[in-house]
Amino acid sequence: MTEDRPRALVTAPVRGPGLEILKELADLVVDPWIDQHPIRIYDAEKLADRARAEGATILVVEADLCGAAVFELPLVAVGSCRGDPNNVDVAAASAAGVPVLRAPGRNADAVAEATVGLLLAATRWLVAADRDVRAGEVMRGGDIPYQRFRGWQIAGRTAGLVGLGAVGRALRWRLEGLGMRVIAYDPYASDASHSLEDLLAESDVVSLHAPVTPETKGMIGKAQFDAMRDGAVFLNTARAQLHDTDALVAALQSGKLAAAGLDHFEGEFLASDHPLCALDNVVLTPHIGGASYDTEANHTSLIAEDLRRLLAGERPVNIVNPEVLESRN
Repeated sequence: MTEDRPRALVTAPVRGPGLEILKELADLVVDPWIDQHPIRIYDAEKLADRARAEGATILVVEADLCGAAVFELPLVAVGSCRGDPNNVDVAAASAAGVPVLRAPGRNADAVAEATVGLLLAATRWLVAADRDVRAGEVMRGGDIPYQRFRGWQIAGRTAGLVGLGAVGRALRWRLEGLGMRVIAYDPYASDASHSLEDLLAESDVVSLHAPVTPETKGMIGKAQFDAMRDGAVFLNTARAQLHDTDALVAALQSGKLAAAGLDHFEGEFLASDHPLCALDNVVLTPHIGGASYDTEANHTSLIAEDLRRLLAGERPVNIVNPEVLESRN
């Protein structure tokens, strides 16, 4: 390690071309949180202690918390491998003059693909059919599988996307490619031309892709489920806080909704005796929409390329607090 060469503590999973860029820029200590058994997530004090022990002036994190204690260190930058760097106290970083970098859209394609998978699994009974084959119950109840597992094709149907950010846009062209008409509600996207009320009334499939904010938390409740078409399919690969789970269960149990696919639950956990687990027309996955190796390669490249810009005296593309650059000049 040369005297003017920075040292980076990398606790995010990293791979791909971006990793080679990071190796060019700094001496690396790579210790991903996700590779630890049990899983390890540092709080701010422990992360600060680890960074201090490693002599790191650059942090690249994904889950570890970067709070006030971290910004007592003489840091060059913090890279948060997330679209929304909610694991970083940005105000504390700015007060300390530390640039915070983020990785927008890193998992958009992965989540969009998982959403398509949930849609097909929920509408074509793939999980229940797999279960019957494995149990030797192909003729369960004396009915042939063709009788039990008939469904409507999605081609020619209307999909309504609530939220048209990176994931919503990545999903839109995929659904259009499957022959669906796609409409969207997003008050911050000029090409989302529907109100939420109109979207719910027109859509055969409603898919949530909004961030959790005071404005969006609980935005889909009983009134919104009631406003959906009879037999609609509900998908949420964003966050469970966007919908009222009790109202969703009631809509599924009553037959108002034909099916649902969910990739997120409050507290990242769903009890095995939860009513959702008893419904065959629901497909449940444990927040794995973004769990692709490509997601890791994408966020590594986004952070590495911005670090290269920063160290060269250029403005990073995905900097959260650009005002700190002005104070450095």
